Amino acid sequence: MRPRFTALLCLMLGTLMTPGAAFAACDVQGAKIEEQIAAKAELQKDANAQTVRDLRTLRDAAIVLETYKYPGECEVLLGIARSLLSDPAKTIEQGGDTDEDKAETLVEARKPKGGAEKAPEKAPKSE
Repeated sequence: MRPRFTALLCLMLGTLMTPGAAFAACDVQGAKIEEQIAAKAELQKDANAQTVRDLRTLRDAAIVLETYKYPGECEVLLGIARSLLSDPAKTIEQGGDTDEDKAETLVEARKPKGGAEKAPEKAPKSE
């Protein structure tokens, strides 16, 4: 494992295992992810739009985790987003995967399955 990733993993596990972490609030708004994205010139280039979308997805996932009362996991995601934002050039370089098969698999995985696509049934008419 890369040393940086190992350190991040230890930080994540420490956050999850800390007593009281389940009761600490996750400050998504205070993390200022959007402000940090706007402040990084590298992220404003059209070629890096996917990196920006990924950072916003992490932020949105943190909001969902906080909503469902998982503040420790929320903080972990915010930590990952902060880490990625701290070195945008390296983040962009790491995210440069051009494997089309992998991309198609991910797009397919995002599509709702089963009942989510079903139209609501109409109630029978009463006479």
